[in-house]
Amino acid sequence: MTRVWWREPFRMFQTNLREVDAGLDVERVLDHIQGFGADTWLLSVGGILSNYPTGLDFQTRNPALAARPSGDLVGDAVAAARRRGVRVLARMDFSKIDRRRAERHPEWCFVDAAGRAQVYNGLTSVCPSGDYYQVKLFEVLAEVLDRYEVDGFFLNWMSYNEIDYSRRYWGVCQCLACARAFGDALPTGPDSPAYPRWQRFARERLEDLNARVRAAIAARRPSAALILGEHADIVFHEANNAVGRPLWHHRTSEHVSAAKSYRPDVPVLVNAVGFVDMPYRLAGEEPHHFAQYLVQAISRGAIPSTYIMGTPDDSAYECLEVAGRITRFHRDHAEVYRDLVSEAPTLLVRPDPLKLRGERLAAATAEFQGLYLALLERHIPFDVLPEDKLGVTRTARYRLVVLPDLGPLSAGAVAALDDHAAAGGVVLATGSSGFDADAVQLRCLPVARRLSSRDSEEATRSLHLRDAPAPGRPWGFPVPVVGAFHVVEPRPGAETGLFALSRAPYGPPEKCHGHDELDHPGWVCAAHGEGVGAVLPWTVGRGYREAGLSAHRDHFADRALRAAGPGIEVETDLPEQVEIVLGRSAAGRVIHLLNRSGDASQRFTRPLPIPQSWLTLPWAGEGWSVRALRADRPLTTESGPGGTRVRLPELGLFEVLVVTR
Repeated sequence: MTRVWWREPFRMFQTNLREVDAGLDVERVLDHIQGFGADTWLLSVGGILSNYPTGLDFQTRNPALAARPSGDLVGDAVAAARRRGVRVLARMDFSKIDRRRAERHPEWCFVDAAGRAQVYNGLTSVCPSGDYYQVKLFEVLAEVLDRYEVDGFFLNWMSYNEIDYSRRYWGVCQCLACARAFGDALPTGPDSPAYPRWQRFARERLEDLNARVRAAIAARRPSAALILGEHADIVFHEANNAVGRPLWHHRTSEHVSAAKSYRPDVPVLVNAVGFVDMPYRLAGEEPHHFAQYLVQAISRGAIPSTYIMGTPDDSAYECLEVAGRITRFHRDHAEVYRDLVSEAPTLLVRPDPLKLRGERLAAATAEFQGLYLALLERHIPFDVLPEDKLGVTRTARYRLVVLPDLGPLSAGAVAALDDHAAAGGVVLATGSSGFDADAVQLRCLPVARRLSSRDSEEATRSLHLRDAPAPGRPWGFPVPVVGAFHVVEPRPGAETGLFALSRAPYGPPEKCHGHDELDHPGWVCAAHGEGVGAVLPWTVGRGYREAGLSAHRDHFADRALRAAGPGIEVETDLPEQVEIVLGRSAAGRVIHLLNRSGDASQRFTRPLPIPQSWLTLPWAGEGWSVRALRADRPLTTESGPGGTRVRLPELGLFEVLVVTR
């Protein structure tokens, strides 16, 4: 049976066209796209402006089409691309309409709590609850499908527009369609008690619309894909920078992994933005920064895509040179990326932003990011899974599931985690994960109850935990508690450790004494069924994220290894700045080695070359052969008691190992 085209590896290039670009030379653009290594063109087709002669009176035909001999950019582009074997995807943006149509149809438009429309650069935002999205959108899709043999659609900015381009906060839409669908009084913003319920309402409305759009496209042309949310044919992620936004260096890997862990057979497309930020779209992104978007994407099995403003002639960003190299690498090794899925043995759960708010969400995010860094640096390959997918995702293939300070869990998540441990897996919770009030939700956690919580800076200041004393270090290795510590009662027979030291004054120095060991453990572990349940009832990840002490990282990683066994860690002499991503594809086992030595404060710099090193393959048995694709040569292997050891070449930006027998 022939598979749909989007289940095969492909590479996309987006020209986000301005009104004045309607006269572009389609052959010249296609020359650039194919030379870049891409085989798919995301072209601006309709919505705010139609780059074809639309016959719908609620659409605006681009006036610049008048200067084009055919009067039809889309028709010219599709015909030329077909001759050259390039697919064309239609970019649509239904988020805004012009003033004349907004005045004629106010019921389509966003309305804030003061009754004002959201107007930006002369365009008025529309609401997904109104008929422009619910009805008219489908008429536009039908017109495009009837006229042009496009291969799919991407719908830009399909959301409830709480924030405009200038990052001004407008609040929750108060239009009549929203009021009727929500049922109760609408919140105005995050401070309203009903806001979390509205967030769920908005997400469900968009998911329903997403599903209807997908069905409408498939009914008219099954060979056309929808790129959108988690229930589309292709999941979309935009990798971008923003002035004033703190940089999380691992954002692309995290988002791809979160989508692929939930639905591993569904493609994820990473559309990497070639400019710094929307207000500064003439300035190209730093090449070392942009390279990370694409190498993180392909290492996790995503489709690489590059996005520019205007045409290639107008957007000669410096980062496009490295982007082309990586895109052509993906093209030249398509078999390696066909059906590439993760083989990580560990699963890190990401906190649900719809469950937590404000400071509590910030604390859980810091815990998640700290544990993310700890796993990466200790060469424990892992996947990410959104918390709300815990109850509907098969976790049996993972040895270890890590819960980073998630608080109370849903009934579905509780059942899935208890089953996971009972069947032979390991569940490791940190902070407040699995506690509802002081009751323990998870049967697999080896604690009887939570006795009290210390969850403020004042309550944890000067609080330390320490390992058992050992020769030469009678005090063990004390580590500070940053964030929260929960006093728990271990179940009988559980292993305990990392006991708290009583708080003492921290100044003046003459009074800094009195840290006595208490019987409050910072580590509890015990068997559960065929598996193991363990808890670090404090925010060890937040400690690493905010204080940067390797002791936090190693306390977590060492205890993860103690609970799950050494099989979750890759044995290697690679430095901690190298990320190891394990996978399996049509070509065999695949190991991506990502050189993260260029990660710096609020930026990426040129990564330093990593000298020749070694790693032990994480798969048992002998007879493995290994080829390094960027070095373009087979690698030397040797068998030993720990398995097959591979001699690695010098590592630049990244390397890809294909492992076969």
